Amino acid sequence: MSVVTFKELSCRINGCNTHKKIGVAELNNPKALNALNLDMIRMLHTQMQSWESDENISVVFLQSSSDKSFCAGGDIVSLYNDIKNEGHNLAPLNDKKISQSLSSDFLKEEYALDFYLHKYSKPLIVWGNGFVIGGGLGLFAGCSHRIVTENTLMAMPEVAIGLYPEVGASWFLNKMPDNLGAFLAITGSFFNAGDAKYLGLSNLSIQHIYKEEVINTLCEVDWGDKASSYTNVDEVLNVFDSLSLASKQIPKSSIEENHLIINRLMALDNIDEISEAILNTQFQDVWLQNAQNKLQKASVLSVLIAYKQLKLTVRYSKAECFEAELNLSRRCCQHRELEEGIRAQLIDKDKRPQWTYKNFKDIEPTLISWFFSPISSSY
Repeated sequence: MSVVTFKELSCRINGCNTHKKIGVAELNNPKALNALNLDMIRMLHTQMQSWESDENISVVFLQSSSDKSFCAGGDIVSLYNDIKNEGHNLAPLNDKKISQSLSSDFLKEEYALDFYLHKYSKPLIVWGNGFVIGGGLGLFAGCSHRIVTENTLMAMPEVAIGLYPEVGASWFLNKMPDNLGAFLAITGSFFNAGDAKYLGLSNLSIQHIYKEEVINTLCEVDWGDKASSYTNVDEVLNVFDSLSLASKQIPKSSIEENHLIINRLMALDNIDEISEAILNTQFQDVWLQNAQNKLQKASVLSVLIAYKQLKLTVRYSKAECFEAELNLSRRCCQHRELEEGIRAQLIDKDKRPQWTYKNFKDIEPTLISWFFSPISSSY
């Protein structure tokens, strides 16, 4: 069984076949909730390039074979096996070892795929049903037509495993108003389809029952030339978006309801004060209570790194964000925090990570400078 499957659907006008086709890529690793491994990344990148250069492919449609998850992140268990090191408690892995590791290859190729999707020259539709988490959100954010459903649950929860929101998150989280993206980064909170639309992460909300009808309708479009493709896709998808909006099946946004509260909390002077305010506030709203609980359990080091990364990249271009993330993610692979977080959450599953620090004030400034320093390019 292939972990990603590909097919090309022929388009028909008035019952007659045309030379135009729709490329459909389907993530097919349901036992892992479609967590991306290196094989999946390479298969997707190769096929996407082939379809982009094929004049007969008018549109690409990215979906999952599972109703539970579009993509629940990257294959961090393999990452753990690669970076696991008994000496991690004493010192970080050296630059040479991490530069020549499988983890470094995984990160480089994952980031290359995600950045490539952002530049794709044809309409690229993604059906984000179920879990869209971490690396899954990296794929989702790069597509031109980003569909959420009533079942969508999104998150960038990396601070819970000793990492930080990456795969382009430095770009799209910073595009959200009033530091809402930073709040999601430091808490790792889950959010729904209504939230995604409110935040600008999705541009379409369509009930999951319409998926096959959407694809069939796309197959009946007269695609004409390349210039009209985006207009044609917009016209089809907007009809289903309107139907779904009228049905009131798409959940309302909790983030919109709490926008002012979040903005007030995130407007404080530094991450120490922000964290203290979030943890010490008596929230009545359940969504905010859940965010508070997640922050309480997160790695203090990761929270600081996530916050600093967004501050540093606020005026970066998209390419600069990806470049900075690649360096920072490789640094995270060198430090014991990520290894310990993955161990506690996914290996031993005791859910009790022994984080390196308990308080922000205990984190040495030299360590933070090291995280954000460039890894040697000589390897």
